[in-house]
Amino acid sequence: MISLIKIITDSSCDLPKEIVREYGIEVVPLSVEIDGKRYIEGKDITPEEYWQKMQKAKTLPKTSQPPPAMFADVFKKIIDEGNEPLCITISSKLSGTYQSALVGNDISGNKAVVFDSLAGSLSHGIQVLMAARLSQAGKKMNEILKELERYRKSVKIIIPLNTLENIVKGGRLSRVQGTVAKLLNIKVILHGVEGEVKMLKKVRGTKRFREAILEIINNLNPEPGRIFGITHVDNLEDALFISEALKRFGSEVIVNSMGLVMATYAGMKGMILAL
Repeated sequence: MISLIKIITDSSCDLPKEIVREYGIEVVPLSVEIDGKRYIEGKDITPEEYWQKMQKAKTLPKTSQPPPAMFADVFKKIIDEGNEPLCITISSKLSGTYQSALVGNDISGNKAVVFDSLAGSLSHGIQVLMAARLSQAGKKMNEILKELERYRKSVKIIIPLNTLENIVKGGRLSRVQGTVAKLLNIKVILHGVEGEVKMLKKVRGTKRFREAILEIINNLNPEPGRIFGITHVDNLEDALFISEALKRFGSEVIVNSMGLVMATYAGMKGMILAL
């Protein structure tokens, strides 16, 4: 029997379900606690249902990484089938999931490869998809890892936030500052830098916000022919608007709803772009 490289990831990758099914990707779920109730991402609640609960919650929901045993069980199953597990996780600088996967690998005999995407949402998910496609094409583990490292180094992650409400709830901004930002219609654009999230730009007004996103995309001049990703929190209109702008680069564009974990930080109408 020929050994296959099987791809494992966690639920924060925000890949559409049809892609997960098509490539047989194993997804280990994170969980979220909101108003005292715990939900397993991808199982107990839809993103749309969660967004509504999140909007009404007085405090920021708590996100939890999967326990190591969950990863260990998936790794063991794949190894027992005679295949090689390659696990790609959310950035180790955003979550303890990468560490949990490493411990899970120890428990299951250290036969899996665990790769830190240094990203979240579809900038993480695209790495998972790339690995799955390369595996299907018969590439070896070292060839897949080389491509993932190249993408990880070159991907540009842009995070336009329509509201600062969740940043206030999470204590990263005071209520007074949040109220002033709301009154002045201030929106922020963050970006991913080596696995962390940092401020890129502040703008006033919805029209200027859209223009600023397009300016950033044009200045970045994304590499044609690669996969682009856009996830959104109840903001399909802006996601499709940006998707159209990206199509001129002649690339594949994936648009999807943002899952529970990433939406907790992006807030309502927030987006995450992987370019």
